[in-house]
Amino acid sequence: MTTLGAVFRPQLAPERLRSVVRAADAAGLEELWLWEDCFREGGISTGAAALAWSERVRVGIGLLPVPLRNVAVTAMEAASLHRMFPGRVILGVGHGVQDWMGQVGVRAESPLTLLREHLLALRALLAGERVTTKGRYVTLDDVALDWPPPGPVDVLAGGMGPRTVRLTGEAADGTILTADTSADGVRQARRLIEEGRVAAGRDGADHRVVVYLLTATGDGARERLRAELVAEGHGADDDLGVAGDARAVAEAVRRLAEAGADTVVLQPTGDEPDPDGFVRFAGEEVRPLLA
Repeated sequence: MTTLGAVFRPQLAPERLRSVVRAADAAGLEELWLWEDCFREGGISTGAAALAWSERVRVGIGLLPVPLRNVAVTAMEAASLHRMFPGRVILGVGHGVQDWMGQVGVRAESPLTLLREHLLALRALLAGERVTTKGRYVTLDDVALDWPPPGPVDVLAGGMGPRTVRLTGEAADGTILTADTSADGVRQARRLIEEGRVAAGRDGADHRVVVYLLTATGDGARERLRAELVAEGHGADDDLGVAGDARAVAEAVRRLAEAGADTVVLQPTGDEPDPDGFVRFAGEEVRPLLA
């Protein structure tokens, strides 16, 4: 069965997070996702707060920009969350928006090389290994976590371009696709992921695909969806996003699932008037239709 989530967009002030988390937990939503967008909210800090304020909902951080973070720090923080909230943490990393990385002086000449090195080191550290490596960007000298997660944990990676999506199959445990991804885009991503897995000799392992779905419901839903698509550079009639009631949203989720998505995360428009109501809608109205 397809896993359903929703995202708390960081255009909302951090103090809004608590009520959205509690609404998601009460509504039976399976996953609540957070973003570390420059220069809004930190992924680890908001993730920790969301986990502490809830009892059962899984919390995804999708994603942490690797140029901003030393891999040892990412591993320490991720391991702490996994130990404090076992089974409820989903970690994703990625390139980050290159213009933002340039603003803070950490833009990599080769984002692909950086992401590969970060993923390999991060997964090894979280597996409890002692790591020594000297790469183009990631250097570790006899580093091991004192408190690694007690069991295996997955590290997901975000990807858009074909080379990055292929890399997620090679070096990550799952792939996060943006709301710019249609059902055909999910199918293409699955093919690229499989190429990467085969090349790395990992084709027998599970690989989770998470895709965001731009979603609008309630009054003015179609207009809000259309305006956001146009603002993001898409045509208003592109096969992206969904506007309507729970049945319309559930059907859009099914299309992505049939294309190869394991998890679909409903992404409200930036001007969503009722963030708490949006996660209740996802958990109480859309989720039952997917059973």
